[in-house]
Amino acid sequence: MKKILLASTLCAALVYGADVLPMEKRTFDQSKFIPDISLIMDASFVDRNVKDDKVGHLELPGVAHGLLGSHSDGGDEHSTYNAKNGFNLNYAELVLSSSVDPFFTMDGVFHFSEHGAEIEELFFTSNALGHGTRVKGGKFNSNFGYLNEQHHHSWNFADMPLVYEAFLGMHGINEKGAQFQWTAPTPFYLMAGFEVLQGENEQMFGHKTIGDVENPIAEGKDAPAMYIGYIKASHDFGNTTLLGGLSYAQGESRIDHSEEEENPHAFSGDAKLYGTDFVVLHALDSYKSIKWQSEYLQRELDGIQYALDTDGTVLGSPSMLKKQSGLYSQLIYSHDKNWKTGLRYDTILKNDVTRNGSDVEQPNGLNKYTAMIEYHTSEFARFRVQYSRDNAMFNEDGAREKIDTVVFQANISIGAHAAHSF
Repeated sequence: MKKILLASTLCAALVYGADVLPMEKRTFDQSKFIPDISLIMDASFVDRNVKDDKVGHLELPGVAHGLLGSHSDGGDEHSTYNAKNGFNLNYAELVLSSSVDPFFTMDGVFHFSEHGAEIEELFFTSNALGHGTRVKGGKFNSNFGYLNEQHHHSWNFADMPLVYEAFLGMHGINEKGAQFQWTAPTPFYLMAGFEVLQGENEQMFGHKTIGDVENPIAEGKDAPAMYIGYIKASHDFGNTTLLGGLSYAQGESRIDHSEEEENPHAFSGDAKLYGTDFVVLHALDSYKSIKWQSEYLQRELDGIQYALDTDGTVLGSPSMLKKQSGLYSQLIYSHDKNWKTGLRYDTILKNDVTRNGSDVEQPNGLNKYTAMIEYHTSEFARFRVQYSRDNAMFNEDGAREKIDTVVFQANISIGAHAAHSF
């Protein structure tokens, strides 16, 4: 009888798992089911020579507005990082990450600010297909270019480069969609990727109908409405690592500023974005290094620009073609495991705007200079002092505003957090 019971128990264990084992031999390790959890705080003190009620109305002529400070859009309040003079609690970021099973991992990044909360990223990743392939699905930062994939707390400066924020907004390309990447079996790193995305970028891409659905200003398109491809390569030469990439994005463009308090407008058309990035990292010893990082972006917007009255009436709808480009280049010197210093140069190189076939004259000299020094008490806490001179912004009267800004930034994290990418 005992042999029959033992045989039955063993068979059940094979079919249903170990839960049929005697109670005293069962174990449950809760830690295996708890994801890595981290919480990141970013706060700053800002001293800017332009008052808060004025800085939100400044614009980069022909390119973008609302890049600094806080501004309202359709009754909602939007703030950039380090938006106001004085103290800023920029955000809290909650990160969860864990293996799901042998085939998948899942990551979530939840962004909290004084204006609300949002899912910044939530995606699964799998390498189960093999042959150097990886798939990702959900909401995530695109691998377009170099900086776009990185989160704010891993940047070397307190703000986004001028060309990135002007073309793509403060969140960059952060979309719902799917990603496929293939790493080639070469002696050096070579990766190609393709992404199909919803297409809802705040500055450049979009697909939704603008205005009343029954009588729209511009009709929308079905999603997905954005496609991205890129190729990246890297190689080590002794203590020096070179990384370079080419990226391309195209999609529908629906930019809706119809509910702005001043100068309501909208744009409907097609958008293309080209990018190239180049990074050189030279290690001097275990902690000391020099890193040169540069990216060049070029965009084309081709469509109709709608000038609107405050009630949504179309006042004019000229054709609009924008061919614009810019770059940033930065140099970071890590003195040791505690100290870093850095310089960055930003510029808009090309700002060609054509309305109904006629050129619209735009100002030149749209550049910005930034310097920073930061101190790390550990890998979990860093404190930065940054100064910038911004010569790219113009006021509502068309006069250039030279903006001097000093930022004291604190970025502190607790919990387990994955290492940042190169």
